[in-house]
Amino acid sequence: MDLTLEHARALDAADPLAAHRDRFVHHDDVVYLDGNSLGRLPRATPDALAHVVREQWGAGLIRSWPAWLEEARSTADLLGRVVLGVDAGQVHVGDSTTVSLYRLAVAAVRARPGRTRILVEADAFPTDLYVLDGVARDHGMELVRIDAPIDDGVRDEHLVPLLDDTVALVCLSQVHYRSGALLDLAGLTALAHDVGALVLWDLCHSAGAVEVPLAASGADLAVGCTYKYLNAGPGAPAFSYVRADLLPTMRSPIQGWFAQTDQFAMAPGFDPVAGIDRIAAGTPDVRGIVAVREGVRTIEAAGVQALREKGSALGAYVVALADAWLEPLGFRVASPRDDALRGAHVVLEHPEAWQACQAWIDAGVVPDFRTPDRLRIGLAALTTSFEDVWTGLDRLRTIVGIGAHHGYSTERGRVT
Repeated sequence: MDLTLEHARALDAADPLAAHRDRFVHHDDVVYLDGNSLGRLPRATPDALAHVVREQWGAGLIRSWPAWLEEARSTADLLGRVVLGVDAGQVHVGDSTTVSLYRLAVAAVRARPGRTRILVEADAFPTDLYVLDGVARDHGMELVRIDAPIDDGVRDEHLVPLLDDTVALVCLSQVHYRSGALLDLAGLTALAHDVGALVLWDLCHSAGAVEVPLAASGADLAVGCTYKYLNAGPGAPAFSYVRADLLPTMRSPIQGWFAQTDQFAMAPGFDPVAGIDRIAAGTPDVRGIVAVREGVRTIEAAGVQALREKGSALGAYVVALADAWLEPLGFRVASPRDDALRGAHVVLEHPEAWQACQAWIDAGVVPDFRTPDRLRIGLAALTTSFEDVWTGLDRLRTIVGIGAHHGYSTERGRVT
């Protein structure tokens, strides 16, 4: 591969998604390689939020609620269609990923009475481990951790030996947060279904970056955040997916007023609605949902398949540059090299990754750090250019090549 800056610029010139960068705010010339943690601000979002605040809240007051409730429903369906590829009425937007994961996990184990085990990947994102540990404890179940190499993620051979008719729920991440490994959503779902278990997919690092074949695979349940590749901003509400035929069996452990049949009858007893709103709890986050809508519209304008193709190309470019420039400096690519097995971030491992990360930020490049000794390079296809990748890795090789990172603290904490 041609590793010159001119080649990077030629790739950008030929990129069909290049014009989409203008849909986002670029405040300075920092090279931003952390879109897998927080996406950039869409230019349309501030005006959309201002309309909610000034016209709907400011002028319409409580009379705006019908429009707000319709917005919550239509945004959930838009996200389902554009990002998840599912029909309307199966996606809810609201609450956090943690709350959503808990709600669906509890509903799932209750829908499989008599079963005693929950399976989760051993290196799942900590929140998933914490939530499922609590669900297992509270329901007298055993939480079993699926051991698999961090770099490659859970594959058939890791899951099959643990599956039997005692398993109620399997929880997996489609893209592994610490390595970028892309799992076989359809294949692993089918294996769990063979023993009658339900599968709950964490889509936080895949939604908006890769295809999510929920419908084609018959997947049961899924949750995900909207502030990464969906560009809805910090603290934006999460989404939940429940396959339509499962809805009658899903009873949320949080029995909220917004899930109640004939809500304004103010009945003292809880009678959940029949549709996806049966997993709702409290008042929808109106401003957050509007930000989700604008973020999803940026995905819709490009198309998930195009985003996946560019994300793969960016990832392959990172791997090529890392092999040529960084491997001689002690770096190792800690992500699958096969594009088909990797999501939209690439991980580089180095024994001094923490110090290098701090120095890299001071050099005008924003990456992400994850233990143990891993630099995550987030490749948000809508906003990351090939020149960004070239410039970022060029600065990293200079930093480590001259030892400029050695003066940085070894005490780890937040750096972004």
